[in-house]
Amino acid sequence: MKINVNNTEKFENRHISADEAQIDAMLRTVQANSIDELIEQTIPANIRLSKSLNLPSAQGEYEFLKNFKALAQKNKVFKSYIGLGYHPCITPPVILRNILENPGWYTAYTPYQAEISQGRLEAVINFQTMIIDLTQMEIANASLLDEATAAAEAMHLLLAVKSKAKKDANQFFVSNRCLPQTIDLLRTRTAPLGVELVVGDHLTIDITNPNLFGVLLQYPAKDGEVIDYTNFIEAAHEHEVKVVVAADLLSLTVLKAPGEMGADVVVGSAQRFGVPMGYGGPHAAFFATKDEFKRQMPGRIIGLSKDAQGNNAYRMALQTREQHIRREKATSNICTAQVLLAVMAGAYAVYHGAEGLKKIGERVYGMTQLLEKGLKILGFKTKNTTYFDTLTIEVENKEVQQKVQKLALSQEINFLYEGEKYIGISLNETTTIVDVSQILAIFALAMQKTIAFDVDELAENIENLIPENLQRKTPYLTHPVFNTHHSEHEMLRYLKYLENKDISLVHSMISLGSCTMKLNATTEMIPVTWAEFGNLHPFAPKEQALGYQELFTNLEKWLSEITGFAGVSLQPNSGAQGEYAGLMVIRAYHLANGNGHRNIALIPSSAHGTNPASAVMAGMKVVVVRCDENGNVDLDDLKAKAIAHKDDLACLMVTYPSTHGVFEEAITEICQLIHENGGLVYMDGANMNAQVGLTSPANIGADVCHLNLHKTFCIPHGGGGPGMGPIGVVEKLVPFLPKHPLVEVGGSQGITPVSAAPYGSASILAISYAYIAMMGAEGLTNATKMAILNANYIKDRLKEHYPILYVGKNGRCAHEMIVDCRQFKQSAGIEVEDIAKRLMDYGFHAPTVSFPVAGTLMIEPTESETKEELDRFCDAMIQIREEIREIEQGIYDKNNNVLKHAPHTQNVVIADTWDRPYSREKAAYPLPCLRRNKVWATVSRIDGAYGDRNLVCSCAPIEEYEAINA
Repeated sequence: MKINVNNTEKFENRHISADEAQIDAMLRTVQANSIDELIEQTIPANIRLSKSLNLPSAQGEYEFLKNFKALAQKNKVFKSYIGLGYHPCITPPVILRNILENPGWYTAYTPYQAEISQGRLEAVINFQTMIIDLTQMEIANASLLDEATAAAEAMHLLLAVKSKAKKDANQFFVSNRCLPQTIDLLRTRTAPLGVELVVGDHLTIDITNPNLFGVLLQYPAKDGEVIDYTNFIEAAHEHEVKVVVAADLLSLTVLKAPGEMGADVVVGSAQRFGVPMGYGGPHAAFFATKDEFKRQMPGRIIGLSKDAQGNNAYRMALQTREQHIRREKATSNICTAQVLLAVMAGAYAVYHGAEGLKKIGERVYGMTQLLEKGLKILGFKTKNTTYFDTLTIEVENKEVQQKVQKLALSQEINFLYEGEKYIGISLNETTTIVDVSQILAIFALAMQKTIAFDVDELAENIENLIPENLQRKTPYLTHPVFNTHHSEHEMLRYLKYLENKDISLVHSMISLGSCTMKLNATTEMIPVTWAEFGNLHPFAPKEQALGYQELFTNLEKWLSEITGFAGVSLQPNSGAQGEYAGLMVIRAYHLANGNGHRNIALIPSSAHGTNPASAVMAGMKVVVVRCDENGNVDLDDLKAKAIAHKDDLACLMVTYPSTHGVFEEAITEICQLIHENGGLVYMDGANMNAQVGLTSPANIGADVCHLNLHKTFCIPHGGGGPGMGPIGVVEKLVPFLPKHPLVEVGGSQGITPVSAAPYGSASILAISYAYIAMMGAEGLTNATKMAILNANYIKDRLKEHYPILYVGKNGRCAHEMIVDCRQFKQSAGIEVEDIAKRLMDYGFHAPTVSFPVAGTLMIEPTESETKEELDRFCDAMIQIREEIREIEQGIYDKNNNVLKHAPHTQNVVIADTWDRPYSREKAAYPLPCLRRNKVWATVSRIDGAYGDRNLVCSCAPIEEYEAINA
């Protein structure tokens, strides 16, 4: 027997779970002779790619990690004192290993099904409480994307809540001491809304200006100055001007809180709380405001409610604000939080507690004071008289500045250099006395001096010199959760306790339509926590980030090949940001061609709710296009509206395959119709998992498409974030790709930035890079084929039990399909929500509920699930149909049955009394396989209306917290 000595292990075989025998069995069920025959019956021939993708050969896992390590080592990790909102920090290993590197946390979905998400929800409540306490505001959300976009969302909120006296006001003032990326991003966000952005000195602003509705201030300021804004805010309020303060979270451990100054909104980043810089992200931004603005606050809020047994339970509150319901009337297009990073930041606060955080804050301040003392002795002046962690040092001239820079770089240190005679230094949690001595030695050498003082001796005389009016006096983090888990053993157990209250991909398939919960392979995840990727500052010189630049170049090239587009921007850091960026690029193109009047966006009624919300934010007017009874865009209605608005048509926003899970036959005709009437086609990339290798947005006729890297390209959902939403564009739109004020990116006529960092959440781009590199062209194409086969297999297994709502002309669905549950309300009193909750008893997270059609389930299995897992899910759905049939037959009452009481917790099932008409066994073990591996919901069905009526979005009162955790 010959032995094959070649390395034949292919990553594709690990990512795609089904083997040949399973594939053959599924093909028999769907009545197709081969996968290729199925694809021919599913995807219209006129949009199929004529040749294979041109991508590098697929790498094995070991080979990839070896090669990628070499690429990573092209990044040079210097000590960073650049600041500007990004700081080195220490991730406690217990948090690194048990959250960031733990698939039990990073593979979970957004907590829409709260009964099996209690761990994550409690972790985010901890984050919200931390933000409320430190900012001294009344309410906080479950995180936003980054500090700059959070500031922009605050501007949107102030615009929405203007008083009657200010109803015509259109000016928003931004202090010139704000971070440059925030100022530039606000230029992006204000321009299409007709809001005039005024940048200047807050000390000279005319606060009586009737056109002024809001102000943004930085605390501490960009140059490090700590300013008490109390009197300014009071004066602003007297003239009905509302104030946003962008605050450094760590500074609030020792400085007076913005809420105590009267701020209306406080925003910022929680990056310093244990989250690596990652060359720009991902990080959890925070947004805190007054209770009166809770219904206008963007993003998600986690609140406390009650379950069916009267127990406290957490849930996402005020969900009616979500884009699916409010659409073009939504306050924001943001539907992504940064949950995984918020969980890390909240856990950092839990682990350190108030005293621990205060010590970190005091140490950073103390090191900064030590540095200032040493610099003064050396003869240097600082521009700022008060500070927390940042000094802006004035040197004699450009020559001295350059000397310092050369010396610093030779010792692998980065400072911030501004103008011709200023050097910024921001210290951080990792800074030691040795580091301060090194910095002082550089400045001494630049002036050809020697240090004639003992730095250690100087350090012994550090006192709190923060002015009395700026010192923190109010307590924070007093809740028991922040005062219990300070030993690693207790912290470890607490994190595991939370993890065990959640369901994620480590337990079972999560078949969410339009959300593509596919395998997040370990090899893809490993590089994310490498220091070469995690510890780089986003504004470090490019020559220190050559590994990242190679990653970006290759990834852009690969995504261009996959989409068929000429150019790609990696900057948008969520799908909704990608939508917005794409629409802003379209807007810029029309403006550049003298067609600024083109502002009509045609959007099908089936579109994801962020589509119309993004269009409004981009200054467009939404015109809804009907869908026909088959779920396709109504061509007659589209044609009529395209022609009616041809003089002002900006674009069509379309999802492909459609939101209904069908490859519409007329898609090229649709794109041509829009082009003929002067518009461009924006394609929502949510369903790209059905396109890769088989067709492409450019081949179909689109001009712009965003890609959800947290869906198709394997970045994990992280419990509701992080995400990435880069955009691809045709050749004529390449010049308009987004720029950045501090790093050279984007097109020659590029729009101002859409994210705080130039490459968005750069560190997690490594995941998608790894996926493409290891799958190769053939693997990616086979993944798409398998996603379509798996969806059709589920459809054909369920079609005898449930109505299937939409299919293509050959009876096929794309990578997802919709099960219609509406008939059960009439026949058995069963709502789709009841089916979703009952699935928990079978160990499954529900598919997408009531989108795009109310009363339905949208199911997407992905290519990563085995036939065995698909069958387990189908068996559960079929058994639930039998349970509904028992109600239809009168065996069980419509209001007292196993579905209405679902999910069933352990406590309910083992209670001393059982007064339900069905057995405990039926409740807990409806299928035999559940006896081997049972996932329990930790709370009974939650009363959402109670939670909204009695909104509590911070940690439960002490006695209730103890009850929850009893």
